[in-house]
Amino acid sequence: MAGSSKKPKTVFRCKDCGTDHSKWSGQCSGCGEWNTLVQHLSVAPSRNTPAGSGDSQVTTLDQVARHSIPRLSTGLVEFDRVLGGGMVPGSTLVLGGFPGAGKSTLLLQSACHVADSEVVLYVAGEESLEQIADRAHRLQLRTDMLRVVAETDITVITSIMERERPAVVIVDSIQVMHHPDIDSLAGNTTQVRECANVLSRFAKRLKSTVILVGHITKSENLAGPMTLNHLVDATLMLSSTDDARYRIVRSDKNRFGSVAEIGVFAMTGTGMKEVRNPSAIFLSKSNKELPGSIVTVLWEGSRPLLVELQALVDQSALGNPRRVTVGIDNTRVAMLLAVLNRHGGIAVHDQDVYVNVVGGIRVSEPSADLAILLSVLSSLRDRAIPPDVFAFGEVGLSGEVRPCANGQERIREAAKHGFKTAIVPAANAPREPVQGLKIVPVNTLQEALDWALESLTPCRHPTRD
Repeated sequence: MAGSSKKPKTVFRCKDCGTDHSKWSGQCSGCGEWNTLVQHLSVAPSRNTPAGSGDSQVTTLDQVARHSIPRLSTGLVEFDRVLGGGMVPGSTLVLGGFPGAGKSTLLLQSACHVADSEVVLYVAGEESLEQIADRAHRLQLRTDMLRVVAETDITVITSIMERERPAVVIVDSIQVMHHPDIDSLAGNTTQVRECANVLSRFAKRLKSTVILVGHITKSENLAGPMTLNHLVDATLMLSSTDDARYRIVRSDKNRFGSVAEIGVFAMTGTGMKEVRNPSAIFLSKSNKELPGSIVTVLWEGSRPLLVELQALVDQSALGNPRRVTVGIDNTRVAMLLAVLNRHGGIAVHDQDVYVNVVGGIRVSEPSADLAILLSVLSSLRDRAIPPDVFAFGEVGLSGEVRPCANGQERIREAAKHGFKTAIVPAANAPREPVQGLKIVPVNTLQEALDWALESLTPCRHPTRD
């Protein structure tokens, strides 16, 4: 009948040129590329509806009303910190992590807290409702207000959302959801994309916060199509540290907050417990003087974070010495070693160099440059840096030590933890003395190396004697 809505049909669209095909084939007829056709769900417009019709109005940006974005607290300060202050109505989030990392535990705790004041819907796709109830009982959570449903059909889920009008919807997980109009298995690239797209549209229309649990690959990337990252407003990753008791939530994308924030939790028998002082768990618990070890102060989002850096320099048996890094960019370390050779007169071209950030933290800012080079020198000379010394500063290609943002806050945080000596850029040196802390301001890498060569202490190795 004219004007009636048509059933969605499946088309195969080329990822490179966008050409549509009625059926899948190995080669795109539009651009000639191979294996680029991806299944899509297409809805034809009504014949009575002219293309481009609607009530869309063009305006200037200054006429758009501005208002503060309301936030809904998860009940966990560390989780709220990563989200940018809480959940935003109408937003869609993805929380990824390895199996057993604690994704369902973290979200169940948050759901039960929010359910005390708002309508929360927990959609179980991988677990039975009995399993979720058992976990909630073990975590000693209040569950009488939390709405739950075991369903994987996305059309049924959206119908429930229309009826219940929840403030928060948790879908565990997006990889097991399916759309009945798409002729493919759940977890397929097309299924994941279309299901996420449907949920995102409903989130905006109903002003609900939708949180999707996602699987990750062996390379620790979110499983599924890359378009999933573009569809959602925030992508969060939950990972464990070297100490299996702790979990770190970090943001890879966030339209409503900083991507530099991290939240630290301790996994206990009663669920996730917030770690309000994460610096304490990332510092070495040993007071022994060990070569190649030094503490630096990072700036993660809105707070300083003390972490330990370790370097190991060893004579290479290969023609091409190895450069191995964990938690820091390998290319940057190679660049710093070149600066150390050119402007510090210390060559490691025939040495294997290993650099590790203790605790599973990823260093993404250049403030750790100076500490990395001092730890390399310490290992190369087999002389220990005193355990009450910390350093930070960006090292330029000309050998200069550049200042870092929030330098005063970094220094004060280290002083609180009992450090006695600070090797910092001269521009970050405080104008007034800090009680109990000796400041060593440096303008160049050579000045920092001169201090280190005078202050490093020889190490004893009983096993060598």
